[in-house]
Amino acid sequence: MSEAAPRDQRRSRPRWAGDRSRDAILHAATSLATEDGLDGPPAGTLAAALGMSQGGPPVRSASKQDLQLATVAAAARIFDEEVVQPALAAPPGLGQLAAVCEAFFAHLERHLVPGGCFMASAALEMGTRPGPVKDMIAACQAQFGELIRGFAVTAMTRNELPQGEDPDRLAFELNGIMLAADTNFAEHDDPAVLDLARQIVRRRLGVGELS
Repeated sequence: MSEAAPRDQRRSRPRWAGDRSRDAILHAATSLATEDGLDGPPAGTLAAALGMSQGGPPVRSASKQDLQLATVAAAARIFDEEVVQPALAAPPGLGQLAAVCEAFFAHLERHLVPGGCFMASAALEMGTRPGPVKDMIAACQAQFGELIRGFAVTAMTRNELPQGEDPDRLAFELNGIMLAADTNFAEHDDPAVLDLARQIVRRRLGVGELS
């Protein structure tokens, strides 16, 4: 899960990432990877999804690792636009805590990327495989966790949370609720799953409707 790519990973992006067809290619790769994993699809499948020949330069000139890194970076950009930015635009503190959860649930609901949260599925797939792809995914998830924790700290300084609340624990709990909602929604595609998750978040934060 979040999700701007670290600076060292940004510098390692392949040259072909500047191609005009990059966004279409990487969006297709992101969508396919949530269903088939980062080890797939092969270049031929990706090319077919794009309606282009397998020998097209953007696909042919990239190594497997290059494509994986660029796909993770593309997923991070989508997540930033869909989840992080709406949360940052909300009122500081408790408002941002509620907003980040709602933005995550709405992101799943829109099915912009099929198969659920890209980072969650990619973390499970690559978690036992050391290397730059795993490191980028871990960095993205850590940044999202720190974002939630920062919102919690702000809420505490504004006296919007009970005395003695632990921001690390709260961030962990909210992240866990989001991941559980992602898993169940991906399996069942049932809006009731997200409604339940919203209810749990509201009760945990002591707020009204998420917005």
